Amino acid sequence: MSPHVPTPEARTANRRRAMSGMLLGALGLLAPRSVRSEEPVRAVLATATPGGGFPAFGAAFAGTIRQADPALVIELRASAGSVENLRLLQAGRVDLGLVQGEYAYPAFASAEGVTVLAPMYPTPGLFVVPMESAIRSVADLRGRSVVLGTHQSGLTVMARAVLRASGLDPARDIRPVLLDRAGDGPTLVRDGQADALWGGGLDWPGFIAMARAPGGARFFGPSEAGIAQLAQPGGAMKRLTVPAGSFPGQSAPIETVGSWSFVLARPGFDGETADRIVRALGRNGTAPTNPKNLIGLVPMDRINAATARALRAGGLIQP
Repeated sequence: MSPHVPTPEARTANRRRAMSGMLLGALGLLAPRSVRSEEPVRAVLATATPGGGFPAFGAAFAGTIRQADPALVIELRASAGSVENLRLLQAGRVDLGLVQGEYAYPAFASAEGVTVLAPMYPTPGLFVVPMESAIRSVADLRGRSVVLGTHQSGLTVMARAVLRASGLDPARDIRPVLLDRAGDGPTLVRDGQADALWGGGLDWPGFIAMARAPGGARFFGPSEAGIAQLAQPGGAMKRLTVPAGSFPGQSAPIETVGSWSFVLARPGFDGETADRIVRALGRNGTAPTNPKNLIGLVPMDRINAATARALRAGGLIQP
């Protein structure tokens, strides 16, 4: 049985806890006098281009921490996405970076010193078209113009893999469109400059824009054969089910694949700042960003030292 993406109600509640209440409550662990007296401690977080899911997550992540604890400041840095974030982390130019699984898993074997501070959320990948479109499956995308994502996004890598697994060459069987800004995709489809848009995550801004457009939108995943080929044990992509009603007009569940995204840390990112962030994330046991979700998801030797300390203290991994 494939894992279900949370229902809209549960997803909304979980996301609120993950993005707000979780951090606000968790940071209460810090002594009030230390919060008031400390000079600001800053950590730089690389996100992605405007209009995508990473900047939205980063803004909520930084905002709730700053609201609860002015002495712990997460500074956001826009970037080209996962590929650039890995380069910035390896060069020590940022402290933290948001990286999708399609890039994170290969980096576990090659990016020396880069570790996983926390999980973010699972990202079900989907194609979306206007409701009136005749396109209903991946096979119908043959010869069509399809927005795959930005040049350095993990979502773009996932899109190409999904197309290949479903029997289409992403370079020849469709007319691929790559973006400089993730937020431009819905406009291209609505204006008729593209036939379909690929994206990931139920709260992804591009999906929300398409679903709220006049006439609505239709969502679909890869073929069943494609899902079986992609969702292999130990791989970055997993089989996911998007429950009915996740989008307006969606009357049936959608089977698809997806991956986890991660908050990665630069080599040597440890100590009090890392400990405080991890404690905040671990406070809410049901949130996707809880560090305990990393167990079995990534190699243990790639878990950040601060995260490993918290997991050991909670009895979740061996000392």
